[in-house]
Amino acid sequence: MSITYLEAIREAQAKLLRDDERVFIYGQDVGGTFGGAFKATKGLAKEFPGRVLNTPISEDAMIGTAIGAAMHGMRPIVEMQFADFSSTALNQILNNAGTHYWRTDVPVPITVRLPSGGTKGSGPFHSQSMESLYAHYPGLIVMTPATVEDAYSMLIEAVAIDDPVVYCEHKYLYYHLKAENLPTESLPTGKARIAREGRDLTIVTYSAMLHEALAVAEQLATEGFEIEVVDLRSVKPLDTNTVLASVARTGRLLCVGESFPWGGATAEIIARVTAEGFHLLDAAPQRLNAKDTPIPYHPNLWSAHRPNAKEIARKARALLRE
Repeated sequence: MSITYLEAIREAQAKLLRDDERVFIYGQDVGGTFGGAFKATKGLAKEFPGRVLNTPISEDAMIGTAIGAAMHGMRPIVEMQFADFSSTALNQILNNAGTHYWRTDVPVPITVRLPSGGTKGSGPFHSQSMESLYAHYPGLIVMTPATVEDAYSMLIEAVAIDDPVVYCEHKYLYYHLKAENLPTESLPTGKARIAREGRDLTIVTYSAMLHEALAVAEQLATEGFEIEVVDLRSVKPLDTNTVLASVARTGRLLCVGESFPWGGATAEIIARVTAEGFHLLDAAPQRLNAKDTPIPYHPNLWSAHRPNAKEIARKARALLRE
């Protein structure tokens, strides 16, 4: 029996509620029988009465309430309906939760779940990848699980961490990704994973782009190239050491992300590799992101807006020729 990425998130929340009475889930339409916009909390309100709570349609109020609860010993999980909507609560997340421990020595262990990334027809208000924005600010941990196993284990770890965590779950992976079993062990947050070993080129990526990169590695293997694929797993903290070790083996670096190109995780990786591992490079490092435009509604335009295997392969071949 297989389990989907979405089911892994639901099972992680069930385990957290079962194991720790301080945990509660807070969000729009997460309680009752509805179970949230994507059914990530379906059935949990019935199993854990009084601990899966509906909120007003105010992201600012949701996070403010969660911060207050966390300051008094609770471990809230806040579900945003879409990552895009979390911008309404930026002051609460960045300036209040992110700085509170440094100002008061009181931790704020909240976990904010962001259904991130694009799907066909979702358009500019329901498709954004906001991990780079949150990673810019100190005090926050930003997780970007790309596998069913990480979706489960990293959410459990997020709730145990005393710092506020922004947990970026990718909507496209909800039903497109399956695993045979839930994991019994995992890497810690901040440790990247070598998803595929290689010697000719390193592709560093995270979230849904991992699977596009792995498809490219399979394709280029038929052309005689061995591509190493690094799954960051989290963008804050960022595992520079694993990236540098991979570049030392391959000499070439391509960074791929679904977020907008200006600044961001891919730019940060290249900056670090250039500063700390310039001597390891045989060619100038490259990056590939979504187009620098609002995300389009039309499925064909959306497919052209985000990086895909064909575009990644084209960029990788050009880099291999240098």
